[in-house]
Amino acid sequence: MIRILVADDHIVVREGVKQILSNLEDIVVEDEAGDGQEALEKALRGDFDVILLDISMPGRGGLETLEDILKHKPRLPVLILSMHPEEQYAVRALRSGASGYLTKASAPQELIGAIRKVARGGKYVTASLAEKLAFELDSSSTKLRHETLSNREHQVMLMLASGKSVGEIAGELCLSVKTVSTYRTRIMEKMGMTKNAELTLYAVNNHLLDS
Repeated sequence: MIRILVADDHIVVREGVKQILSNLEDIVVEDEAGDGQEALEKALRGDFDVILLDISMPGRGGLETLEDILKHKPRLPVLILSMHPEEQYAVRALRSGASGYLTKASAPQELIGAIRKVARGGKYVTASLAEKLAFELDSSSTKLRHETLSNREHQVMLMLASGKSVGEIAGELCLSVKTVSTYRTRIMEKMGMTKNAELTLYAVNNHLLDS
């Protein structure tokens, strides 16, 4: 039996996943979490075979939670289930140790197959993501500017690019305004930009924002 922890801040998503998996004989949702901190605590305390983890959660983000889980349980498969398209987070998530990446637009059978595969110790990637990973591994390929950002900087960059203010970001991520301002300064330095509008244009041109 594959025991699952479902971590997502939207109840409707958690209920939907439970419904999809409810009639399966080999997979059971043993517990759920509504934010990153709760997911981390339950993952470390429980005995799960797979963690199904959302990336965009309030407070402790999904990538930060992923890395902290794997620090303590490096063999525990973590499958990312995200609203964001692969262009935004997939390679970054796999680089951080995720066993696979699925968007929430994926078909139920794809989710079930991915859970079974990572539970057996495999990696789950789509054909398009496999191609992106091949380019990542090519040492001759030039990194895009956003790929030099840390996971938290990348998260803040996307929020700035989507038009959110420093204050709004601080509230959503449970950080101080000063901390977010520091992140913004670092992001602008690494990206070679001075204005949020430049971030927005870059994000649009590189398909980093949701349509």
